[in-house]
Amino acid sequence: MPDVEILMTGAYPEWDMVDLEAKYRVHRLWEAANRQELIARVGMDIRAIATRGELGASAELMKQLPKLEIVSCYGVGTDAIDLSYARANGIRVTNTPDVLTEDVADIAIGLLLATARQIPQADVFVRASQWGNVVMPLVTRVSGKKVGLAGMGRIGKAIAKRAAAFGCDISYFARNKDTDVAYAYQPDLVALADWADFLIVIVPGGQGTMKIINADVLKALGPNGMLINVSRGTTVDEEALIAALQDGTIQAAGLDVFLNEPKIDARFLALQNVVLQPHHGSGTVETRKAMGQLVRDNLAAHFAGSPLPTPVV
Repeated sequence: MPDVEILMTGAYPEWDMVDLEAKYRVHRLWEAANRQELIARVGMDIRAIATRGELGASAELMKQLPKLEIVSCYGVGTDAIDLSYARANGIRVTNTPDVLTEDVADIAIGLLLATARQIPQADVFVRASQWGNVVMPLVTRVSGKKVGLAGMGRIGKAIAKRAAAFGCDISYFARNKDTDVAYAYQPDLVALADWADFLIVIVPGGQGTMKIINADVLKALGPNGMLINVSRGTTVDEEALIAALQDGTIQAAGLDVFLNEPKIDARFLALQNVVLQPHHGSGTVETRKAMGQLVRDNLAAHFAGSPLPTPVV
């Protein structure tokens, strides 16, 4: 029986679970009938948490694990992990950057095309035998349009590269200008939305970006504008977005992330001008295998006393 005990907050793909359970004594928090009872029973022996980006690790949880040494996150976003508590208590934190960049960029462009060209609606149109009986409404071109990016990190750059291949004009908003890119920098998000035909959101989650896409931004984007969100549900004011979609303040939206996922606001389901994705931007076999490998590599490096491949804290 492996000696190191780890707590998992949520399931990983089976190929990762098999390897982790061969090397560690794994406690499955999500399967526990009484989570507090499980933590009370094993908490004194837990040395690592293996979590997912949307599940994170709260200070409350970490406080109950006095021997905790590392939190290894399956995902890029660490906004659900209390990094301040981890730093203050010498707990290492890792994530899985880079390996999901290309897939998330792909889905951003896929959502843009699906939203502008109404691909899901066209599929329903054909399946409902309307083709030949009803005229399919005309849709919106993507090529050559103005794409505004809220965020210019690794994924933002990858999205911009793809949009440029469509002949789009690109401008971006970020906390600071990136001197490594040639795209136009716009320090005012409302001004960026006013300029753009399509606004793609790829800023990190957390308090600093909470509801950064608000009613003013949506009003500026306008009745012909479209919003694509592949960042975090917290970055968009969902009340403002739903109202904007209902009353035509913006034309449409393509969303991979939501505020209360997976139990999203039911009003989204009734809207015909929004394309919905189940937070599946990195959901390819290739990327998920690479993410799981990186989680396992970080854990292995930590317990071997070697440098962490992708440290956050």
